[in-house]
Amino acid sequence: MSYVIAYAATAVVFFGLDYVWLSRVSTGFYKSRMDHLLMDQPNLLAAGLFYLVYVAGIVYFAVAPALGNGSAMSALVAGAILGLIAYGTYDMTNLATVKNWSVAVTVVDMAWGTVLTGVSAWAGYLVATRFSVVPS
Repeated sequence: MSYVIAYAATAVVFFGLDYVWLSRVSTGFYKSRMDHLLMDQPNLLAAGLFYLVYVAGIVYFAVAPALGNGSAMSALVAGAILGLIAYGTYDMTNLATVKNWSVAVTVVDMAWGTVLTGVSAWAGYLVATRFSVVPS
């Protein structure tokens, strides 16, 4: 049950923060640098599948180990490392293969992925430890 709670909490935080980031904070930044690449409407099925799988990865690689060792800090750090690796893979691959891919987008997006994933893992850990029996 701890992992179900961790998944749900991590997902709510991840979706919520990413929604605010993509719809309110960074819209102009990405649009000014990538407008020629963006679709009029995002593919919500693809986005939804990404979110479901990525949150499972956050729980597996960051939250679950933290639940095992009892450390919120390890959830935060492991989540941040996972975010840097995942977002870095996407952005550095695009920088290497997509014409006119923005270096600024790469840097900002990697930083965002690091923070977003770390904070989401940390929150998932905190909620799971608060509302469930954590395995020892």
